[in-house]
Amino acid sequence: MNTLAPEMTRHRGGATAADLARGGSFGETVGDVTAAEPRMVCREVNVWYGDKHAIKDVSLDIGKNEVVAMIGPSGCGKSTFLRCLNRMNDTIDGCRVTGSIQLDGEEIYARGRDPVPLRAQVGMVFQKPNPFPKSIYENVAYGPRIHGLTNSRAELDALVETSLRKAGLWNEVKDRLDQPGTGLSGGQQQRLCIARTIAVSPEVILMDEPCSALDPIATAIIEELIDELRENYSIAIVTHSMQQAARVSQRTAYFHLGDLIEVGETNEIFTNPRHRLTEDYITGRFG
Repeated sequence: MNTLAPEMTRHRGGATAADLARGGSFGETVGDVTAAEPRMVCREVNVWYGDKHAIKDVSLDIGKNEVVAMIGPSGCGKSTFLRCLNRMNDTIDGCRVTGSIQLDGEEIYARGRDPVPLRAQVGMVFQKPNPFPKSIYENVAYGPRIHGLTNSRAELDALVETSLRKAGLWNEVKDRLDQPGTGLSGGQQQRLCIARTIAVSPEVILMDEPCSALDPIATAIIEELIDELRENYSIAIVTHSMQQAARVSQRTAYFHLGDLIEVGETNEIFTNPRHRLTEDYITGRFG
């Protein structure tokens, strides 16, 4: 595997390993952080939890109709960065975010911008399925109701059915829509959560390790669904499974200690990484 020439891997400002251990930066990201048709554009994003510098000058685009996989060892900042994209970090005391994050050219952290409608535009699917303690129907109908997306029960019924179909769940639940969503299997619950996200017509879907609590069969179904959803949405997924990243994504971003080390076409990242840290991680030398 190729590695960068010494001048390309030198740390910004001549940082030593000891400096980095104290929270310094690894330098500029290797690879092209831009996308041809970006839905989200992130530039020099920094995140602090109190005095802890969790994300350091990260720039990355999320492109139209693509899946971007974020990989890296535990604690590297990938989930923290993902949560910046729909302002989920706003709910954490002491969290501070700087830099620019734009959705369709508009700053999502602009003063006075309401994060509630933003979270409809940029939906989140969490690691553990979290259906509401409501019926299957009401789980999907909840978002459209509070956002006023339908004008009649017939429209709402159609939207619920369409969302469940897109999530690959309709045929399994169409005869028991009034039963609790919490009574479904783990894989079905996760697809219900995806249907709930789709129902409010998002532009971007964020997925934080969506298959980590699922068995291999359910995981395969979710991965197939992700590939189908890409036709209509932009998707950013955090995963600890490099095999999953290779299967579902078009671009991969490798994080390490809060830095975005390398980003590129998924096939290139896994077969010919340019940065030694990326190579060490995907070959199992650490992580």
